[in-house]
Amino acid sequence: MSPLLAANDYIDEEVGNMAREGLRTLVIGRKPLFPTAYESFTSAFHAASLSLTARDKAISRVLSTHLESALHPLGLTAIEDLLQPLIKPSLETLRNAGLKIWMLTGDKPETARSIALSARLVSARSQAIHPILALRSSSLCLPALQPLLASPSTTALLIDGASLALYLTHHPSAFLSATLPLPAVIATRCTPSQKASITTLIRSATGKRVIAIGDGGNDVSMISAADIGIGIEGKEGRQASLAADFSVTQFSHIVKLLLWHGRNSYKRSAALGQFIMHRGLLISVAQTVFSIHLAGEPVALYRDWLLVGYATVYTMMPVFSLVLDRDVDERLTNLYPELYHELQAGTSLSYRTFAVWTAISLYQGLVIQLGAQLLAPSPTPGSSPSSTLPDSRMLLLSYTALIINELLMVAASIETWHWSMWVSILSTALLYAASVPFLGGYFSLAWVIEMGFWWRLAVLVGGSVGPVYIGGRVRRWLRPGIVGKVSG
Repeated sequence: MSPLLAANDYIDEEVGNMAREGLRTLVIGRKPLFPTAYESFTSAFHAASLSLTARDKAISRVLSTHLESALHPLGLTAIEDLLQPLIKPSLETLRNAGLKIWMLTGDKPETARSIALSARLVSARSQAIHPILALRSSSLCLPALQPLLASPSTTALLIDGASLALYLTHHPSAFLSATLPLPAVIATRCTPSQKASITTLIRSATGKRVIAIGDGGNDVSMISAADIGIGIEGKEGRQASLAADFSVTQFSHIVKLLLWHGRNSYKRSAALGQFIMHRGLLISVAQTVFSIHLAGEPVALYRDWLLVGYATVYTMMPVFSLVLDRDVDERLTNLYPELYHELQAGTSLSYRTFAVWTAISLYQGLVIQLGAQLLAPSPTPGSSPSSTLPDSRMLLLSYTALIINELLMVAASIETWHWSMWVSILSTALLYAASVPFLGGYFSLAWVIEMGFWWRLAVLVGGSVGPVYIGGRVRRWLRPGIVGKVSG
């Protein structure tokens, strides 16, 4: 505001005092326009509005020259913008979870500094605040970053909008390399476009996920530029919450949104995707083994209802019940925010897990189909309706083992049982058992009541599920993850 006012030391001093106390200040001023000054302004404004290039800059220049200068101060107001409840422990929890927090605000540097200290975004005891304010030349930018490079872990940056504009224009890479290791960055006097530019720059330079949190209309551009936007409903309206991906009523709710709901969403999506892939690969490997056995003859192993039933009623409910699973309690996610580091590493859904699940699917498909072809009794005349169809006893053994294998794999992967999981697995098993008598066109129903079918089925299921389950338990025992350590 100082460049807009006529010289007045009293206003500058009082604004600075109030800003250092964390108050948001508003200076009210006026400027009388005499007829000659008004005519000069209207002619200049008309010419700028007709400009074909850089029209906005020309209009802004006219306004600052003719109107927004030499204002006579009328008064000064200051209000206390109270921090929301639980803001301090929320920021501490998010930092412990491994998140880098930048504060982008339009407040004065003194106000922003006071808020950052009171909210404990910056620790007054263990962290120093390095100010970069009022830079006027790009040649001064790089030397101003040197103190940050000396001790990045114990220094926070306080920068104003004018200096930030120089860095974003002339030295964006050097600015990011110096500021990303810092525990906190406080950018003051930021325009909405600068907030969006910083968000876009961090996304493109680091490849990391960026979350933008705002509560006012001036945060909409930043929220739109981020990977995930979170709007806080408040006294400034609902513009931010309407433009965001998620809307909350308090900042403290973001902790639960990220550490609890975010964890469950990632873990459950990973489990669901891997089991859908596993389910499809199993039946594909079985068909491949059967085709190799027939020397490449175009004969379908599972056809008609068997193929449709496997993809729907016989496996769908148990697999989709995994969306209710959870590996830790909500209490532990708040008590140990470091658990979020595991999600940042992406260990639950990666190339490694894809390779592991592909290997498991190949192994189980080979064991089930190859074992069924080896263990099933030799075909007897009339055991299959046609010479071009699989043997009915081999098909019964292979298909039943396939269904039971999928149900047991789902059960073995569940961390916390929910009643709907029990219902889905048991009801699916009962549904398959009840439908077998109606599948006489595919299976040899007379063989179901013989002991030879049941011991062969037990061997197939034990051979496909047993080694995988035992290997998983041994791996957890030898190399327990961070979840196992805090839960055990």
